Amino acid sequence: MGKAINNIRSTVVPLNIENVDTDQIIPARFLKATSREGFGKNLFRDWRYNDDDESQPKKDFVLNDSTYSGKVLVAAKNFGCGSSREHAAWAIKDAGFDVVVSSFFADIFKNNALNNFLLPVQVSDDFLKEIFDAVAKDPKTEIEVNLDRQIIRILSTGAQESFEINVYKKTCLLNGYDDIDYLLSIKPEIEQYELQPK
Repeated sequence: MGKAINNIRSTVVPLNIENVDTDQIIPARFLKATSREGFGKNLFRDWRYNDDDESQPKKDFVLNDSTYSGKVLVAAKNFGCGSSREHAAWAIKDAGFDVVVSSFFADIFKNNALNNFLLPVQVSDDFLKEIFDAVAKDPKTEIEVNLDRQIIRILSTGAQESFEINVYKKTCLLNGYDDIDYLLSIKPEIEQYELQPK
């Protein structure tokens, strides 16, 4: 059973770069492992280090900037495009993020995220800009994401927006269910249905 997600309140890491593809999220050379653990250290690997050397972090990349931290990654438009690798969601989750915010997600990335207890919150372009502006003004700006109510809010300004999510995936995230856990949770209803006369 995965980690349930409901109400998350956190500072954010702003990645104001459009069209981030899955190869930038987790380069192909790190896809050999089959376990979900350990991918976080290679998240945005080529953007984080000079010459792929961990002893030479790029100081101007946001993940290397101690000013920013939190469980929410705020990305620009069209996040997760490119190939369908599930490892991209693994890497973001393993790096400590529970939520990714963008104004547009590639469908395959969005589904992979939901299957790995990483909540993709799609907002309008205007609201995304409000978040980036608030964080630029104060890096300690906190965002609240309420999955049950499907609302995302900037705490410092009170600005908020609703977001959409598949009802089934919402149920799974709220309860920490993967697909098997969900079926087990409705086992009595399935058994009752099977007993009905055909």
